[in-house]
Amino acid sequence: MNVAGHAENDAEHPGDDAEHAGDELTVTDPVSAPDAEGRPRRTTRRFPLFTRDTARPEGGGRAAASDAPAPARQWPILAVLSAVGLGLLLTALDVFRFGTILIGVALLAGAVMRWTLPSVGMLAVRSRFTDMLTYGVLGGAIVLLALMAQPNPWLEIPFLDDTLHFTVR
Repeated sequence: MNVAGHAENDAEHPGDDAEHAGDELTVTDPVSAPDAEGRPRRTTRRFPLFTRDTARPEGGGRAAASDAPAPARQWPILAVLSAVGLGLLLTALDVFRFGTILIGVALLAGAVMRWTLPSVGMLAVRSRFTDMLTYGVLGGAIVLLALMAQPNPWLEIPFLDDTLHFTVR
């Protein structure tokens, strides 16, 4: 087994170790990305022992054509951040409930965009499922807590009130 753990390459090409002793591994499968000369880098579908770069998340491409200006290429993250910024401004101006609901709705909109759009630019952080779950759970929790905030909550959940009184006593 050679340094990267690819024993099948040794079986296919015996004696190549001396020829390629100082070279990077080459790739023959269609999954790998080519190097600077256009040759594939890995000879197997196994993951390398050491990661040399980071893969772009699924859907992490530009959200608009490459000839569009930079803000237009990243419109999904700009829309979410603008709505969150407006929500924070409303919260700072003492419109707490509307501001926090707007923040939660912005995150829920980010989850919907991550689900429906093929490319969302920098809104894609990890896998599509992980991003949707994270944005959705955080957005839903923020909206739920904003609706339940005191004084005069817009949403009352009786068992939560009983739980709070039971634990505080």
